[in-house]
Amino acid sequence: MSTAIFQHPDTQSITPYASMGSKKLHEAADRALNHYLNPPSEEKPASPTALFVVAPDVDCSKLLAMARDSLASASLLVSDFVGYLEGSQRHTAMAIQQIIMLAELAVNRVADCSDGAASASSL
Repeated sequence: MSTAIFQHPDTQSITPYASMGSKKLHEAADRALNHYLNPPSEEKPASPTALFVVAPDVDCSKLLAMARDSLASASLLVSDFVGYLEGSQRHTAMAIQQIIMLAELAVNRVADCSDGAASASSL
């Protein structure tokens, strides 16, 4: 079965391929199809957990102290920043500060529980 290709007489000399069945044409078609249908697999970006790791020998009380300090610093920063804002931006910043304060309460509660457990186990 032959395939008839109709070309305008002026465009016959433009094609770089000797014939429609040429090897170059098939290679070009394969490259085009692979480009669109089989894109190269992109490497996943490094996750933040892979970049920062807590040292395994740090005890929980030190980690809680660091969490307390970090939350207190974040709360102070947002508190200072709120003074420069107005309207809905100010309300958003105050909501962020409230979330930080709730996290502080939770961390303080965990610290209190672990302090109580440590003192009970030392008796």
